[in-house]
Amino acid sequence: MRYSKIETTFFLQNRSQLKEKLKENSIAIINSNDEMPRNGDQTFPYRQSSDFFYFTGIEQEQSILVLCPNHPDAELQEVLFIERPEKTKERWYGYRLSKKEAQEISGISMIKYLDEFSNISRNLILNSENIYLNINEFSKYSTDIESRDFRFLNTLKKNYPLHKFKRLAPHITNLRLIKKPVEIELMQKAIDITNSAFKRVLTFTKPDVLEYEIEAELTHEFIRNGANGHAYAPIVASGANGLVLHYVKNNKKCLNGELVLMDFGAEYANYSADCTRTFPANGKFTPRQKEVYEAVLRVLKKAKKLLVPGTIIEQYNKKIKEFMAQECVQLGLFSQEELDHQNPDKPLVMKYFMHGTSHFMGLDVHDVGSYYNPLEKGMVLSCEPALYIDDENIAIRLENDILVDDIPIDLMENIPIEIEDIERIMNENKKN
Repeated sequence: MRYSKIETTFFLQNRSQLKEKLKENSIAIINSNDEMPRNGDQTFPYRQSSDFFYFTGIEQEQSILVLCPNHPDAELQEVLFIERPEKTKERWYGYRLSKKEAQEISGISMIKYLDEFSNISRNLILNSENIYLNINEFSKYSTDIESRDFRFLNTLKKNYPLHKFKRLAPHITNLRLIKKPVEIELMQKAIDITNSAFKRVLTFTKPDVLEYEIEAELTHEFIRNGANGHAYAPIVASGANGLVLHYVKNNKKCLNGELVLMDFGAEYANYSADCTRTFPANGKFTPRQKEVYEAVLRVLKKAKKLLVPGTIIEQYNKKIKEFMAQECVQLGLFSQEELDHQNPDKPLVMKYFMHGTSHFMGLDVHDVGSYYNPLEKGMVLSCEPALYIDDENIAIRLENDILVDDIPIDLMENIPIEIEDIERIMNENKKN
């Protein structure tokens, strides 16, 4: 691994909190992620399931966590199954964890090999009434690809049809939402690496560089500082490309006078940073670009102050749209009279700011959580207002990651965002 060892107490506490949420005489089973085929005989670089990592710290594929807190044999109340090391396989594909190493990482004393799972799990399941299983319940995501979790669910339903099957995801979501101090530290490390990468890009960018050259500068700085890499596919969008919300081709030349919208973030120890900055390719905002930029920045500063305990994201998003609508009036995008008489089902601001302002952050860049429940201390959310003005070829989005508290804490306060700071850094490079 590229990061310092995470204290075992973190994973112990997470498992203890999950076990408290289970009904009596229950078993909970959490699988590691699949290895995903790429092409030919290749797979994509492996990324552990966020839930599995949260409870074990284990990065290795082909692993299963079993929790059976009421089992009469105390040694079987927590069991971690890992691949049996084989010298021939290790020669080709690399080292496999030993039982001792898996114990030291996870804090689980009972480590078994995967080829023992069938017999041991049958014992545990038959001593349980309820089987808790985990599947991805992210409300805005669906896929045609059947996951390991779904295959496992179908197998158990066939083998144990009279058991009661229950959902783990709601309990895991409630735990992952509130970040522990070690998680904030890891996220801050990802953010600090992201900051270094942004400053590197500012000193590098000039007219006629290619978007993918900027992406390469980000990648270099991420890997150099021990990050896993990008927390998500980076957006490096110059000119009209910035008007495409999820533009990821990154293959256009950045022209003189254009803005570059960059949505990017490092992943460190599987924790994500999510930052967006917009800056001029030539190092100098035009008066109109500056005017629009300052409007978005004012909304960001207002919006992040509202990420306090008790705020409900759905209501908060509506409030931010109201802030942005007033900025649109000042920018001449529509008049106050038009705003006062707009169709409430088709708000005028949606033409220029069509997405939400915040999402949860953590092990996933779009982390688990409900937008209908009040925020609590310890949650981390993005804050990303924007304006997209097609007729003027201007796209400006600004995004910081905010820790919810009575006075919200901006975890990205050190990443340059003021116009004068961005221009100064870019033009210092030109002088040199």
